Amino acid sequence: WNAFGYSLAGFRAAYKHEDAFRQEVLLAVIMVPLALWLPVSHFGKALMIASVLLVIIVELLNSAIEATVDRISLDRHDLAKRAKDIGSAAVLVSLINVLVVWALVLTA
Repeated sequence: WNAFGYSLAGFRAAYKHEDAFRQEVLLAVIMVPLALWLPVSHFGKALMIASVLLVIIVELLNSAIEATVDRISLDRHDLAKRAKDIGSAAVLVSLINVLVVWALVLTA
């Protein structure tokens, strides 16, 4: 139960402190019901929803990386910038994945 409580605290912290997380949650709130409503196979719906949830997962990990880097030091450092940029790139790849999965499922 403790782990569940920590997870909920993590969601609350991400929602409170991360603009991108709030935007991606809004995206999920719109796209998950849309995926369920669209006339595609159950497998297609699962892929579409999984691709949206992957964005949430990657954003949570990126936010954790950024918070950790900021905790260590707010000074500018090449490695800190690299860590943050790589985390941001992971989010971008997950967003591109949503576009590709949805396009493939909807055009199949």
